[in-house]
Amino acid sequence: MATMTAISSCAATSCAYNKGGCSAEAVTIGGDGASCGTFVELDVRGGLPVAEGHVGACQRLECAHNKDLLCTAEAITVGGDTARCLSYTAG
Repeated sequence: MATMTAISSCAATSCAYNKGGCSAEAVTIGGDGASCGTFVELDVRGGLPVAEGHVGACQRLECAHNKDLLCTAEAITVGGDTARCLSYTAG
């Protein structure tokens, strides 16, 4: 199995999976502006007990880091109000 891409930082502080970083086991990147499809605003925090999130799937076929719907970047950063993948690079 391929190694999953780590989420090195996430600035989407309103996301229920952000506990000083991404605590979702795996996120999906897709949608408008390469946004995080796992982003959810709730009054609770969830996910893993530590911030060790990874990219499980990438639906942005035109991204230079996408191969077979998987992210091949060493790590990504997520930011902005819409939890956008800041490592997205049009290929």
